[in-house]
Amino acid sequence: MTPPPADKYRHKYLIAAAVTMAAVLELIDTSIVNVAIPHMMGNLGATLDEISWVSVSYIVANVIVIPMSSWLSAYFGRKRYLTTSILIFVSASFFCGASTTLWQLVFWRVVQGVGGGALLSTAQATLWEAFPPHEVAIGQAMFGVGVMVGPTLGPTVGGYIVDNWNWPWIFYINVPLGLAAAVMVWSYVTDSEHQERAEKVDWLGIVLLTVAVGSLQWLLERGERYDWFDSRFVTTLAIVSAVSFAWLIWHELHTDEPIIDFHLLRNRQLSTGVIMGAVLGFALYGSIFVLPVFLQALHGFTANQTGLVILPGAMASAFMTATMGRRMRMASDARPVLLLGASLFMVCMWKLAGLTYDSGQGDLFWPLIIRGLALGMMFIPLNSIALAELEPRDLASGTGLFNLTRQLGGSIGIAVMATSLNHITKAKKALLTDHLVATAPDVQARVDGLTHGLMAKGASLSVAHQQALAVMDRSVGVQASVLAFSRIYLISGFVLLSAMPLMLLWHNGRPRGVVVKDLGH
Repeated sequence: MTPPPADKYRHKYLIAAAVTMAAVLELIDTSIVNVAIPHMMGNLGATLDEISWVSVSYIVANVIVIPMSSWLSAYFGRKRYLTTSILIFVSASFFCGASTTLWQLVFWRVVQGVGGGALLSTAQATLWEAFPPHEVAIGQAMFGVGVMVGPTLGPTVGGYIVDNWNWPWIFYINVPLGLAAAVMVWSYVTDSEHQERAEKVDWLGIVLLTVAVGSLQWLLERGERYDWFDSRFVTTLAIVSAVSFAWLIWHELHTDEPIIDFHLLRNRQLSTGVIMGAVLGFALYGSIFVLPVFLQALHGFTANQTGLVILPGAMASAFMTATMGRRMRMASDARPVLLLGASLFMVCMWKLAGLTYDSGQGDLFWPLIIRGLALGMMFIPLNSIALAELEPRDLASGTGLFNLTRQLGGSIGIAVMATSLNHITKAKKALLTDHLVATAPDVQARVDGLTHGLMAKGASLSVAHQQALAVMDRSVGVQASVLAFSRIYLISGFVLLSAMPLMLLWHNGRPRGVVVKDLGH
């Protein structure tokens, strides 16, 4: 029996708390592992190349499941699927912590990624129905707060746990929180009123999706290590991914019950939003990736210290996301807010591009606050406008496509930024070295000063001279790195701004849940 309208939304805040908690656990687990990698290497006897599979395996499994989550939710029922996914995630978390070998840990990380893949898209789609139409932005804001803060909490929480307990506890902590989320989901979440269960399983679509997305994500995660297309292995992955994607799209457009409904991209609001979401992921994930590297590689910050530096910006993002959730309820056109957010993001990148080797924590505070406010202005408006014209039955599929492209955009951003950082650093170092003429008086004076200082500490003339040259080389390398980071920040800002003209393709900028009568029209 369908509950009366007055009772339909009575548990909306409990549902929002449950699915947001599940999504935050999934997001934290994407980054929390990086803090514990040195401890895992020592405990499990793994090399750096081997231990990287602990992160890669989770992300690959996660990204494969995200676009399938809508179909799986309809096939098994949203309540059953979401609860089961949380329990899979929780169980895998326990066995990750209990693993005694590297490959046990990698296996359970794959299982954990399969469970976690549902938690983001299904949680977000659930919130579209959990709140009344005029309050959907509030539900999305609650979810957005978790999405913004979650990745930042990973290194901070992980660093504290590793410093005070041991690395298995970064997984064990998921168990009580995940079980609480599972109980709340089972108690309050209901199946979608609009999704229809498929009569048959699109096995070919599942296989093609797994091969296409898995190959692409693997390529992006490992390409830098294998020198990209100089490697036959990477080239093969690229060909397999491209062919599989082409075949997948053709197959899904010609099958009656596709695992991914690409027909939805005929909707201009969604297709434009998907492209902008990918660009946002590219710029955001790329800039987030390089900042910890800047702080840890050049300034010697620990992961925990880095997390504390980034945390105020994340809190600003959470505040602005919550504010946007209330303001979007009455917004006739959210595009100006989205443009303002992109402009503030560019301001932040411009500020970060001015950092030097001598810059301290105080120099980062306001730029990161500005970035947090900018992201808070973009998350809710972009999401709401992109999904504004979809029928209720298509929301889960649209959300899955949006999250998939944003995730892949982020992976591409990280790969591009990592490669660019390496190449720009080498180029800048070569340029700076060319200007350091050994016979130049200032260069000779610097080398002589370093040599005499080292000799005063007991080094012989020849040893002191070699060490002085090594110090000069490191100084040049550091300066080259600073210049490279500056270029990367500017690239991130300009890439995001370049996507803003796409807003002109939208029919209008009205967010989902805003109706004409609310606007007084």
